[in-house]
Amino acid sequence: MANEGKYFEAVGRRKTSIARVRIFVAKNGIFNVNQTALNTYFSALELQKIVRAPLDKVKLDNIFNVEARVKGGGLHSQAEAVRHGLSRALLKYDPELRKQLKPLGFLTRDQRAKERRKFGLKKARKAPQWAKR
Repeated sequence: MANEGKYFEAVGRRKTSIARVRIFVAKNGIFNVNQTALNTYFSALELQKIVRAPLDKVKLDNIFNVEARVKGGGLHSQAEAVRHGLSRALLKYDPELRKQLKPLGFLTRDQRAKERRKFGLKKARKAPQWAKR
């Protein structure tokens, strides 16, 4: 790993995505996801904003080098998992940031996931067409 020294680590989750986020106190502002630059891994600007939201809201943009490892799920789910992990790591750095992050919903684990398919049905709740005769 390029970053060495003291860091704060946290895990973020969303649907089936799991992100392990480490923040290093440094002046570079480098942000890597799976050893790739943020804007390369999340090419959509919307996903980059989702991931960077905690740093932007607490105005600590260029103070940290961020390194995230994420697996599972889709890109949007992974972006929200990284955001969740980054928010938790920021809390370990400074517990006072809770007042800013909690109202934004960044510390809440979104537990919604796809419902399992039941036998006799086409999907989780969709039943085959019923005919009386």
